[in-house]
Amino acid sequence: MKIEKLSIEDAAIMRSLMGAYDENARALERELGVELSALGSTLTLSGDDKLVDVASRAVKALIRLAESGESVKPRDVRTALDLAKEGKEDALQASRGTICVNAKGKPIKARTGGQYSYMRLCDANEMVFCIGPAGTGKTYLAVARAVQAYRNKEVERIILTRPAVEAGERLGFLPGDLQQKVDPYLRPLYDALQELFGVDTYVKMLERGSIEIAPLAYMRGRTLNSSFIILDEAQNTTSEQMKMFLTRMGEGSRVIVTGDTTQIDLPRGVKSGLLEAVDVLGRVEGIGICRLTAQDVVRHDLVQRIVNAYDKYNKEEKDE
Repeated sequence: MKIEKLSIEDAAIMRSLMGAYDENARALERELGVELSALGSTLTLSGDDKLVDVASRAVKALIRLAESGESVKPRDVRTALDLAKEGKEDALQASRGTICVNAKGKPIKARTGGQYSYMRLCDANEMVFCIGPAGTGKTYLAVARAVQAYRNKEVERIILTRPAVEAGERLGFLPGDLQQKVDPYLRPLYDALQELFGVDTYVKMLERGSIEIAPLAYMRGRTLNSSFIILDEAQNTTSEQMKMFLTRMGEGSRVIVTGDTTQIDLPRGVKSGLLEAVDVLGRVEGIGICRLTAQDVVRHDLVQRIVNAYDKYNKEEKDE
């Protein structure tokens, strides 16, 4: 067992580090399995040698974050621990860097170590696959990255698409025109764009073709130049659909493909195009693969526990 003591002279830094009602301290203990206590200006960590080393590096990174004027939240504790486990705790402050600003002026930032790695991959590659459970922000961050690229004039338009699996890509039996038929499948993408651009700007961009949102079937036969293209819910593409989509990429374009491989809605016996693409393209230069986990869930804490419970259940079923 190892005991390490850290001296924190600034009371405000200590309060920020511990969190309201010691919520940050409890998060660290829960996530890593070490004991943390504060007495005066001394913070004490105790537990397994290796775990205390990780916790110490994470806490020091959190102290630097608090000293920069940032408010330390429980999610920052999880991010610091994730980074410290990989020896990258110095990247904690960079992970709080702004991706873009929404219509109300609020900065959009990576909130976990996994999300930070995701955005780094998007910086370094022209095509990125992001796989993760619900609530990890994979789609929202992809849209945020697209919005920033458009504002920086890196691309001329944003194209978002999803497979309409429930309707088998045959939308004719639904009432209304094309837009009304596909709205239920594309609504999450509308919501993200409206929040980031503002409703008025979003509508104007949609009218002049700077934003295009369409079901995957309508991508066939096109070459998409100078575009930021996002394929969402890609776990529900077939092999043929995925290959068709990936080969639409034209000059000056960027692509992000997102999906949750635990929620495949394809008919039994049909292989997911996302799973196949990751296997086939994992070593291709210019393509990045990001895998988010339950630790990256940024919705209600209960969502993270739900994801973990299902993962455990599925693993036990598979073992049996």
